[in-house]
Amino acid sequence: MDESPDRPPETQGRHTKTWTVRVDLFEDGDVTSAHAVMDCGGDRLQAHSASLRDPVDRPVAEIGDEFAAGRALVDLGYQLLRAGQAGTRANTVLPGE
Repeated sequence: MDESPDRPPETQGRHTKTWTVRVDLFEDGDVTSAHAVMDCGGDRLQAHSASLRDPVDRPVAEIGDEFAAGRALVDLGYQLLRAGQAGTRANTVLPGE
């Protein structure tokens, strides 16, 4: 059990897990790329994405960052959902089995 003092009081005495996500952003002209890594305490998921600024739009780097990072994080979310679905299928006992 994790009894670290920096945990919220409602988690004290409970088994807790910490998953970390790191998003690195790379800018090259009008293209912003993102690489996201999620460490799930044993498993590690990765996602890559990009955002392309339309030449008629003003160059606001934060917007490209948000789109690229958001897309990478959505991809990580879908990977987690697929892993959960696969785990459910692998551990479901059907009647008659």
